[in-house]
Amino acid sequence: MDLFLWGILPYVMVAVLVGGTIWRYRYDQFGWTTRSSQLYESRLLRIGSPLFHFGILVVVIGHVAGLVIPKAWTDFFGISDEMYHLAALGLGSIAGFATLVGVGILIYRRRTTGPVFMATTKNDKTMYVVLVAAIVAGLATTVLGVIGPHQELTYRDTVAPWFRSLFVFQPDIAAMSQASLDFQLHTLIGMVLFMLWPFTRLVHAFTAPVHYLFRPYIVYRSRDGRPTTARGIQRGWAPVGTRDRTSDKSAKSVAGGGSTTKKR
Repeated sequence: MDLFLWGILPYVMVAVLVGGTIWRYRYDQFGWTTRSSQLYESRLLRIGSPLFHFGILVVVIGHVAGLVIPKAWTDFFGISDEMYHLAALGLGSIAGFATLVGVGILIYRRRTTGPVFMATTKNDKTMYVVLVAAIVAGLATTVLGVIGPHQELTYRDTVAPWFRSLFVFQPDIAAMSQASLDFQLHTLIGMVLFMLWPFTRLVHAFTAPVHYLFRPYIVYRSRDGRPTTARGIQRGWAPVGTRDRTSDKSAKSVAGGGSTTKKR
């Protein structure tokens, strides 16, 4: 069982994640979307969505740092185990709790808002169940790993070496089999979530509109030709196709003495 769970299943998960993502992009590009429901309800969405997205971003960064950075590196820079676990407890608990509250608000909104609930599919419900389970299991491992009963082996001695060994195709099954049950359960739920990822709305994370943060401003003008913003056009931007037609008409009127003629 250990060979299957920690030596075979991780590569099956990667194959499903990569293959499913490629398949989804090739054959379901129109379905590659979050199916936004902001039109139906926005008050709860404005609260739950930022909490979930910013929380999950910090959680992902924490997982990468904890799993990729070896313990020897933190020891070299003088970071003791107490300092490391205190930072993990503080930052991990805050980010995990924010993520859990955010997804809770989103689920409550989806369940209590009629049009949003009607647009919820069985696929969405399955995704939410696995996602919440992964978040709860992660919070449990963070808290129990610090304030729980003392354990000689932590995830830095078991899960992290096993995770790094997967990239060299020599999975350290013995290390992962010695991990505590809560870490093993969290890891299994995480692998299930990643296998579901390409076939749910979570796939939109692979095409996050990062370029939106760096694109130029769009200049909007009212019908009378005046800018809708009091600041006007800032230096450094070269507006395209925004020539003031009202100014052109005024210039022509002055040049022609203020009179206009029409051809019959």
